[in-house]
Amino acid sequence: MLLNGCGSAANRVLEEISEKVYTIEPNTNISIKNRDGALLVYGSDGYEMRVRAVKKAYSRNRVYQITIDVTVGPDTVSVTTKFPPQPTWALSDRSGTVDYTIVVPATATISALALNAGEVLLDGMRGQEVRARLNDGRIFARNCFTNLDLAMSRGTLTLSYDWWDGEKFSVRATVAQGNAWVFLPTGAAFYLLAHAEHGKIANDFNNVPVPTTGSAKVMNVDQVVNGGGQGTIDIRVEKGNIKIAEANP
Repeated sequence: MLLNGCGSAANRVLEEISEKVYTIEPNTNISIKNRDGALLVYGSDGYEMRVRAVKKAYSRNRVYQITIDVTVGPDTVSVTTKFPPQPTWALSDRSGTVDYTIVVPATATISALALNAGEVLLDGMRGQEVRARLNDGRIFARNCFTNLDLAMSRGTLTLSYDWWDGEKFSVRATVAQGNAWVFLPTGAAFYLLAHAEHGKIANDFNNVPVPTTGSAKVMNVDQVVNGGGQGTIDIRVEKGNIKIAEANP
């Protein structure tokens, strides 16, 4: 554990850094909850879960009041962040943030990942399922050949694959307000669904989005790409745009 700070005395941000390693099964069911900050999750080989947490606040007392609870069971793990009450008298929220970097077995299931505001990164997951919920911020999902269920209220969602191995998986991503970007290799074979309620869809895979009957503002793509394959990608944006980009690795 390390406590340090930077900036002027009046606005100094204090940090406390902790890192722990836990032995878990490769198919463990994991839940992660945070309020403000970041949740960066990386899939790896092995039987370990490494949790690195950086707590940040404007006072030493606030840093200490933020607690991190990691509970490890036979086949379940939960990582929960508990924050002190937000001050109602302040012009801005100074109750603190926590940035997590978590390395887990790639075959683990993430049944619940929740963050109010900040950034979510999912990299290299291959388990049964990954479910992530974000209220405000950014979601990045990279090379996740799993059943992805991603949802956010406001912000930007980016889904990318550097290669394509033909495994059976599905992606369902919904954005209430914001934009969605999807980057896929040229030879990727999948079933593509895209829906923009109030926005535009740009698709590099040679299919022109068409308006839904009776509403010229609603755009849809329903397409088999390169013969289909076992992957399904379903992107839905209520207010915002969707870009499906053909990107070679």
